[in-house]
Amino acid sequence: MAKVLEVKELSKQYKKGVYAANKVSFDIEEGEIFALIGPNGAGKTTTIRMISTLLQATEGDAVVAGHSILTDPKGVRECITYLPDEAGAYKTMTGKQYLEFMAGIFANDKNTAKQYVQNATEMCGLGDRLSDKIGSYSRGMIRKLLLSRAVMSRPKLAILDEPTSGLDIINALEIRRMIKELAAKYGMSFLLSSHNMLEIEFVSDRVGIIAKGRLLELGRPNELKIKHNVGNLEEVFERVVKDNEISDLA
Repeated sequence: MAKVLEVKELSKQYKKGVYAANKVSFDIEEGEIFALIGPNGAGKTTTIRMISTLLQATEGDAVVAGHSILTDPKGVRECITYLPDEAGAYKTMTGKQYLEFMAGIFANDKNTAKQYVQNATEMCGLGDRLSDKIGSYSRGMIRKLLLSRAVMSRPKLAILDEPTSGLDIINALEIRRMIKELAAKYGMSFLLSSHNMLEIEFVSDRVGIIAKGRLLELGRPNELKIKHNVGNLEEVFERVVKDNEISDLA
């Protein structure tokens, strides 16, 4: 299967000897859901922002659908979408107005914009509530709207930071199912970051565990559980991170 993303020893150094990300390497295939997980300050967001061309890498490279973040950032941006955890929407707009506004930014012509709005309308499942102002929406409704907006153009790679943060169980499950459906139906690839190990186990094909800027483990959730002889991904995460802390002290 074709690789949509290839991350090659990607590093970000803020001062001599201090790396937020240190030679991080992984890849994502077409239609694959990949999760990058780690403790706070591990380097997840830094890595994601470098791939998204929002932050300049110190060393290494990342290639999205053949476009390098170093030599062709514009080409990268045309292939991806990035939905940060803190993303919001214009509360004075209706849901439909917001989708039309965003489609007008991303599309090159009116017909394409119309198709983007249709795509998002079908995906978000908000129905008649799209005629209401976003200020009246629940957090779950806003997140569905934002995710639908993020993938309305069917990007090669969707980068989602904490996609279900702050949502109740029902809304979180609906978002996870949307992600899995998009990957299966349209061959979209996803790079996720989340602290919710249950979510990661449910939705991800493969997982990368990062701590102190270094990618420490990589594999399918079930393979990692077998490798570390534990019952769930939380225990894998704990063991990998703690073993790394012990090795740093040795």
